[in-house]
Amino acid sequence: MGVKGLQYFMEACCPDTCVPVDLKQMAVDYVKAHPDSTATVVVDGMACLRYWYRCQAWVHGGQWQEYMHILQEFLDAFTAADIRLVFFFDGTVEEQKRAEWVKRRLRVNQDIARIFQHIKTHGQQPNSRDLFCLPSGLATFSRFALKSLGQESRCSVREGDYEISDYALSHNCMGILGQDTDFVIYNTVPYLSINKLNLNNMTTVLFSRERLCHVLKLHMTDLPLLACLLGNDVVPEQQMERLRNSALASYRMKHKQFQGDKVYAVADFISVHHPSSEGTFGVSSLSLVEAEKEALEKGIRLYLLTGQMSPWLESSRAFPESVCLMGNYVPGDILQAAMEKHTQAECFLVYNVLHDGVVECSNTLEDEDEVELPPQAILYLPVRERIYGLLLPVQPDCSGHTVSVKEWFAFPGNPLKEPNRVTPKPLNHLKGPPDLMALWFRTDPEVKAVQASTLLDVFDLYEFTEELKHFDSPLIAVICLVTYITVQARQLSLEDVDAYLSQAVCVRFKSFREMQQLRTPVVDPRAIQLGSLFVRGLTYLISANSACGFPFPMGELMPWRTFDGLLFHSKYLQAHSGCPKEELLEGNPSWMSLFLSVRELVLEACRRRGVPVHSRPRRLQRRDARPMEADDLLRERRPQLHHSARQEFRQQPRASAHYQQGYRPRHPKRGRYRLAPRWPQSQN
Repeated sequence: MGVKGLQYFMEACCPDTCVPVDLKQMAVDYVKAHPDSTATVVVDGMACLRYWYRCQAWVHGGQWQEYMHILQEFLDAFTAADIRLVFFFDGTVEEQKRAEWVKRRLRVNQDIARIFQHIKTHGQQPNSRDLFCLPSGLATFSRFALKSLGQESRCSVREGDYEISDYALSHNCMGILGQDTDFVIYNTVPYLSINKLNLNNMTTVLFSRERLCHVLKLHMTDLPLLACLLGNDVVPEQQMERLRNSALASYRMKHKQFQGDKVYAVADFISVHHPSSEGTFGVSSLSLVEAEKEALEKGIRLYLLTGQMSPWLESSRAFPESVCLMGNYVPGDILQAAMEKHTQAECFLVYNVLHDGVVECSNTLEDEDEVELPPQAILYLPVRERIYGLLLPVQPDCSGHTVSVKEWFAFPGNPLKEPNRVTPKPLNHLKGPPDLMALWFRTDPEVKAVQASTLLDVFDLYEFTEELKHFDSPLIAVICLVTYITVQARQLSLEDVDAYLSQAVCVRFKSFREMQQLRTPVVDPRAIQLGSLFVRGLTYLISANSACGFPFPMGELMPWRTFDGLLFHSKYLQAHSGCPKEELLEGNPSWMSLFLSVRELVLEACRRRGVPVHSRPRRLQRRDARPMEADDLLRERRPQLHHSARQEFRQQPRASAHYQQGYRPRHPKRGRYRLAPRWPQSQN
């Protein structure tokens, strides 16, 4: 992310721009200069995810209790240095960065395919950091994790880097901690590297924009143009190739070729054509074609913080903020409340739906060759339809226009050339339009009961409202998701359900130290996908909880209360190996009792939806067995399939085409893989 080639240039070609700093001393100096202030660092949460997630196991769905412990250690180090932290997370993808976002999602899809191929070949998680993928939903859950640890956590309503830079400047913060060269370009507070951070001695590297300007003989106000000419997330590198080649040719006529000369050449090009030396204004001094001029002006404007000007713009007006496209359908009080909850990182997805009707979902660890389990984007489509139906009109307006939500969801086979339009659907048991004003603003006990039953209706468990009152919030979350996944996928076995539920019971009583000691003899691709489906389901659960007015405490629906990847994986292997229930529940009678009561409710709910759950143990790869190839896995999952059926499946177009029409990927036996029918219409 950031400016193409600038990180390498500063580190390899201009090391003087990379200044080692002691954060403790920096904080002391800051307080001396600002005696009435606290040394505050604004943290780019998205850039820190890889630094934070240092758990050895990552492919199984996330080691969430261990992750919470790592976050606490991070916070403790800064607290000991008397440094206050403010965390920012991306809350939206702006349209001018959509193309770059899509490119990255498609690239990560390829990485995930390689990860699964490695697992099928070796039966183990890849050890190389080149084959690495953060657990699904990590960014979403991290903002809630930090809030639960007492930190100020915020979510952006526009470009995240802009909001971080603007907040840090307007609040006179000590620095920005991140890993994005855009923070060199913004005229804001010092930019500190998360990748270079050593928590033991609290040192890191400061990337100095002042020194960069000195080396390149540029003014601070020239840096946005430098970034756009080199290429960034808004101005594609290839769009400025003509100008860069011209600048490089001119520069090499005066200097010998050397490492980093492209950046020097572009800086020299800017100096030669600076408006002040020509008596002209704006980028028109650069002899541009119209498309280049528009791209550069747009890109420069995006770097201007509140009140800042640029000599490269004839008019330094701020880039217009996004317009609320759903304003005609959403009461002002509701939109304002949603924005406040969103910016304070207290809800998920709701503001994006209400503001402009556009939502995104990044990559999930999903096997593109999996024939029984659909991608999470498709499995949870009915849930999202009902969430949208809570927030937006489900009937056409007086002009016949029907509201829809644009979804940009990354999953195997989706080329992301355009968003999928999803129409809001009504809840099954709700009479009339939902009363959001009552759900969101009233606090009487009657409304609390309505909030809870409405959330259960989103997951089609309305009729079990009374039974679920006997369980606490984390177990209600597990029951909702395991029942939903089982009914929608229609291919889960009793062993799968037992693995989900025994894990959910055991995780309640284990410390993160116990989790750290867990090991699995083999990594199973199907178990990975089941883990991903559950964790992604939690994101939709907290979204539904937000839309329903928070009937359940948000902190009790988080993965560190409900899920551990390694624990689930070990329970999956045990269940499919035929181990007794007592062993699954580790010989604890009270755990067994809780497990059986939850299991009885889940199986009854599935039975009523016409999806009885049967025992179908799978032969598992052993450590001393030969590695299973992809064909072995297909034969293992569907032994009755003959060769031609497997070939037919492989030749099918991927899921994206069917997603546009509301279908799942092709299933080799049933033909096109439709979404499961709405539960109330299913036969008992």
